[in-house]
Amino acid sequence: MNAQPKSFRLFWTIVFTSSLLLVGMAAVACGGNSSAPTPSSATATANVMLSDPATCAGPTGPFAHVYVTITDVQANTSSSAGDNDSGWTDLTPGLSSQPKQIDLLGQANNQCFLATLGATQQLQPGKYQQIRLILADNGATVANNLCSNSANCVILSADSSVRQLLLSSESKTGLKIPSGQIASGGFTIAAGQTKDLDIDFNTCASIVIEGNGQYRLKPVLHAGEVSTTSASINGKVLDQASGNPVNGEVTVALEQKDASGVDRIVMSTLAGNDGSFVFCPMPNGTYDIVIIGEAASGTVYQPSIVNGVANGQTVGTVNLYSGLAGVASAVQFSGGVTSQNSASQGTAADVAVSALETAPAGGTTYTIPLPPNAQQSSATLALETALSSSCSAGTDCATYTMLLPAGGPYVGAYSASGATLSQTAPLATYVIDGLAFVPSSGGTADCMPSEQQTAPYPLAAGGSSVVIQPLVFTQCQ
Repeated sequence: MNAQPKSFRLFWTIVFTSSLLLVGMAAVACGGNSSAPTPSSATATANVMLSDPATCAGPTGPFAHVYVTITDVQANTSSSAGDNDSGWTDLTPGLSSQPKQIDLLGQANNQCFLATLGATQQLQPGKYQQIRLILADNGATVANNLCSNSANCVILSADSSVRQLLLSSESKTGLKIPSGQIASGGFTIAAGQTKDLDIDFNTCASIVIEGNGQYRLKPVLHAGEVSTTSASINGKVLDQASGNPVNGEVTVALEQKDASGVDRIVMSTLAGNDGSFVFCPMPNGTYDIVIIGEAASGTVYQPSIVNGVANGQTVGTVNLYSGLAGVASAVQFSGGVTSQNSASQGTAADVAVSALETAPAGGTTYTIPLPPNAQQSSATLALETALSSSCSAGTDCATYTMLLPAGGPYVGAYSASGATLSQTAPLATYVIDGLAFVPSSGGTADCMPSEQQTAPYPLAAGGSSVVIQPLVFTQCQ
């Protein structure tokens, strides 16, 4: 098992000299409004790189390879610019004539990157509040194509079969990362600065298996400034009872608070066979680490949470606890999602469904990653509503199940000598949360409101399944 983080990333480095990284771009010094600069002779260079943390990779995950073909990368200083508006800056000139096919589950190099892209160009200083990645149409001709007759595909672990990865029109006009999904609301570049930008394409959460068995790309993207030399977090996860690595699978998630104060997953990876994990490169900042595991026997561990970890820090050893004796270690939640437009007609929406738990001490609400197993290969669920005979009148719908740990989390603050974790409650209380997005937009909020939550569900000893209220989205596009 490879624990090296490998989520798809686009990486810029602004420096004065050429480098061995990827795309060179020059930031031009100017006076006045930085969004409309006047060129001068002072420049800096930027480099674009790819990397990818995958929890769905074979042999235990469903995918041996995930290939996408990239034709361009663009940025805009306007947070509201549309596909055909002015101001889009081409960060990878020449790539459109020679697209690159990248395996998002490929082996990263020792700097956490998968591939390099592009060539030097001038980049105006300013605050870039949108970035978009453009993928090749599946009918495009690709040199040395590893997908047979398609530009984008998945190769299944079970039988090595090649399945086309379907794209929406948004994938061809640009998978957008809006300002709300870029750290600090945008990436600010001044002439002569040295900066690195990481764009994280969460591969496992971005692939949806549709009802007809086809695979579709529903991108989940984030971005933020990083450092190539010191921006990493690492540690080791052990079974508390045995003192050994977990005989099974362990997911480690990095979380930060969103605008409403809820901890959301920004990166996740699997721990290695020895329990070790590492995230790199990563945006500057402080994170909470949420760890969940499932033993080969089927026992689900209670979450372990370490608060306040900054990039560049080592977490040390974190223990996972197997729960109360005589109590089921996990509970299955079953529910549904519906969506309709302002005319009360069914319409499709992408919905990210996750489990939230609020720790009594401190009151922080965390996203609890799904325990990793053959049915749950990503930390949260990615759903697509669609018209079905099972939908209520005037809606599109989707159903889901998720297996969650029954026990409450163990929580503690980061310490250089190792975090001391304490259990917050014997049994968990969950709120199921749904965030609606415009289909295949890469994160543009949809519906009013775009977030729906269930009532809290406190678990009781002896329970093994819970049927919950549906998440109802209205006034969707």
